[in-house]
Amino acid sequence: MGEAPAFLVNHLENGHSNGVGVKSESEITEISVDIGDRTFVIGGNHERNTFSIGVRIHDKNSNNWFSPIVLGTGPKPSKGYSASVLKQGRILVIKKGSACNDSIWFLEVDSPYVREHKKLLRKEVVAWSKGVRGNAEKPIVISGPSGVGKGTLISMLMKEFPSMFGFSVSHTTRSPRSMERDGVHYHFADKKVMEKEIEDGKFLEFASVHGNLYGTSIESVEVVTDSGKRCILDIDVQGARSVRASSLDAVFIFVCPPSMKELEDRLRARGTETEEQIQKRLRNAEAEIKEGKSSGIFGLILYNDNLQECYKKLKKLLGLDGVALVNDVETEGINLPTKHTVSKLEDKIIVQETGEETRNKVVLDLSSLNGGAPGRTRGILVEAIKF
Repeated sequence: MGEAPAFLVNHLENGHSNGVGVKSESEITEISVDIGDRTFVIGGNHERNTFSIGVRIHDKNSNNWFSPIVLGTGPKPSKGYSASVLKQGRILVIKKGSACNDSIWFLEVDSPYVREHKKLLRKEVVAWSKGVRGNAEKPIVISGPSGVGKGTLISMLMKEFPSMFGFSVSHTTRSPRSMERDGVHYHFADKKVMEKEIEDGKFLEFASVHGNLYGTSIESVEVVTDSGKRCILDIDVQGARSVRASSLDAVFIFVCPPSMKELEDRLRARGTETEEQIQKRLRNAEAEIKEGKSSGIFGLILYNDNLQECYKKLKKLLGLDGVALVNDVETEGINLPTKHTVSKLEDKIIVQETGEETRNKVVLDLSSLNGGAPGRTRGILVEAIKF
C-alpha cells in the first residue's frame, strides 16, 4: 500500500477515459485501464526488476495503491502503450514502436491462472503473456525408467521428422564443463537469479542435484514452439508431475519395459554401469513404473517390447502414421503502425494508423485465443488493410 505519484492522482481525479496514456516528469509513459472498482496502471519503473514494465493497482473504494506480484516474463519498457480490456480477465497491451515479434502482450488480472496463484500466495497477483500469431501442436513429455529405450525412440522421431521436433535447452547453476556452450548444452545461470525466476513461476520443473539447480523454463519450451517445431521434453516422473501441475498443455507419454527382467538384461547389455549402479537403477525403475502407471500423470502408456513396433505406435499416437502434420504456428511477427489509435469491435481489435498521408488498418481477431500466462497466448489472427 502507499500513496500514488502526484501526476497519476491528478490524472485519475480528472476522469480521463479508460486506456489513456500518461507521462511522468521523468518522461516514463504509462497507461491506465479501469476494470470494475480498480484501475491498473501499466508502465513506468515501479517494479524492482527494471527490465520489465511495472504494474500498479489503484483501489477506488479505499483510494489505496499497491504493487501486485507479477508472474511470467513481462515486456520490456517501450516509448508508449495502447490498451484494451478483453474477456477472461485479460488486458491487451500494444507496445508502440516495438519490433514486430514484441508488440502484442496480455496482462492477466483475473484469469484462472491468476486466481489460482492468488489463493496459493495469498497476495494480489497479475501475470504477463506474450501474444503470438497462429496455433501450435502441444509439447510432448516423454518419461520412462533408464534403459527403457525412450532416448532411442526420440532419436528416431528426430531423424525421420527433423523439421518438426525440437528440444528445449535446460537451465543449470553449475559451471560449464569443457566444450559446453551457453544456450546450446545448457543455459548456465546464476543461482540467485534462477531461484528468483523459480519463485516468479517461470519454470515448469526444477530439481536440486549435488547443490546445483537444474530445470526447464517455460520460455525455453515456447522458443522451440515459436520456431515452428514441436517441443519434446525428456524428463523423469518427478519432473513430469511438476509439468502436469503447471499451465503447460502437453501430451504425456510413459514408456514401459515389457518386464523388469527384460529391463535388467538391457542395462547389463550396455556394459556401462557397475553392479551397484545397475541395482540402484532397477530399484528406481520399479518405483517409476508404479508411479507412471497409477499416478494419473500420463495419458498414454507405451510398452517397448519391440523397438520398431513401439515406434510405430508412438507415431500413431502423435498423428504421424501416414501424413506428417505441420505446426500451424506462424513465425512471422505482427507489424503494427507506430502511431495509431485502438478500437474494439466484439472480439476484434482495430489498430488504425494516424497521420495525414496514410490510413492503414490492422485487424487483430482474438476470437480463438488459447494458452496464456506464464507462457504464450496463441491464436491471434491478423488482417492488414491498406489504403
